Amino acid sequence: MTLALPIEIPTPAEPADLIAALEALGIAITRIDHEAVFTVAESKELRGTIHGHHTKNLFLKDKKGRLFLVSALESTRIDLKRLHETLGASGRLSFGSADLLIETLGVTPGSVTAFAVINDRAGAVTMVLDHKLMSGEPMNFHPLVNTATLGIARDDMLKFLRATGHDPLIIALPAPPDM
Repeated sequence: MTLALPIEIPTPAEPADLIAALEALGIAITRIDHEAVFTVAESKELRGTIHGHHTKNLFLKDKKGRLFLVSALESTRIDLKRLHETLGASGRLSFGSADLLIETLGVTPGSVTAFAVINDRAGAVTMVLDHKLMSGEPMNFHPLVNTATLGIARDDMLKFLRATGHDPLIIALPAPPDM
């Protein structure tokens, strides 16, 4: 996998390394520091102070060990029993272990973020974005730790992902059948 980042980034990258990479790519961000949040429910207390799309991020693997990082609007209900069909994965998906998450993306549970692909130098992870994130509003993700949130424009997020070698799949995620 060829990286198109204009600067050398250590592995695993730290938040300051991520911000330096974004700056080197000419990407503007907004940053809000806050108490650690581990779930979407906890992060809802920050509404009103952070503009744009709030996200949830799922680190998943299929039966053959293929890895997926799925980013969606925080309110999106995803049918995990059918998601493998949409992604072309082998069998149903399960959550990747904490050890696999740290080894592959360099982040801990509660800090899963689309920005973590900066640490996937092997290109093992397929980045998946829910099409609802593409409306044009800024997207909000943790900067590799869950004590801050970075706001980034849609096109800048795509630029970042592509610079890390992770051209994302942009798809409509399947909703549970009761919807």
